[in-house]
Amino acid sequence: MGLHSSLKSKGLGAQKRSVLKRQERINKLKLERRWKTGDNVTGLPKTRVPK
Repeated sequence: MGLHSSLKSKGLGAQKRSVLKRQERINKLKLERRWKTGDNVTGLPKTRVPK
C-alpha cells in the first residue's frame, strides 16, 4: 500500500510561508524594538511578511 499522490510533498521548502510562528514574530518585534521582556505573548501586534 503506497502513499496517495496528493499527499506527497513536492519541494516542501519551495514556497514562502505567509504566516510567521509566534517565536519568529517575537524575534522580529525585538528587532523593531516593539517588544519588551515580560510582554504578553498572546495578542501580538501584526508583523509584515516580505513577499
